[in-house]
Amino acid sequence: MKEFIYPEMMVHVPVCTSKEAKSILIISDSSKLLETEAARHNESCVKVIGCNLNEINTLDNDSYDIIISEMASDVTFLSQVNRILKDDGQFSTTHNSLDDTEFNKTLMKDLGKYFKIIMPYNLGNHTTALLSSKEYHPTADINLHRADMIDDLSYYNCDVHVASFAMGNHIRKEYLGIIRN
Repeated sequence: MKEFIYPEMMVHVPVCTSKEAKSILIISDSSKLLETEAARHNESCVKVIGCNLNEINTLDNDSYDIIISEMASDVTFLSQVNRILKDDGQFSTTHNSLDDTEFNKTLMKDLGKYFKIIMPYNLGNHTTALLSSKEYHPTADINLHRADMIDDLSYYNCDVHVASFAMGNHIRKEYLGIIRN
């Protein structure tokens, strides 16, 4: 699979859902590709930390518009994400396959304590991520101008953005009442 698809989708989906993404936090132990994509948004300040809860605990309240995470999510971690994310922020995270329904239902219920919208989206590489938003809907509130004005992308565009949220009926039925859209 093409190496550029995953970082483009992990970064540009939440950033182009945000009204204004002035501050982006990347939580990853191998963040170089994610950093490169985030840097395409010149108006944004990007901070990168490793997958370490102690480091997350030191961050200021209400300080990030977007958090992109490759760290395993649990209740303690999600409460810290909520604390450091602004009131209209987006959180994009990797997770187990949607086939692992029990794990994902638990994760989505935990996310539901903090976010109005929780939707899986296709990363284009046979995996999905979860986009959780406190305010903006990823298909209704996409910033089309921002999505189509990013230079030199190989995969992501506004059509891919919207299409990435399409899920088959078996997923819809399995996660009925859990996915919030």
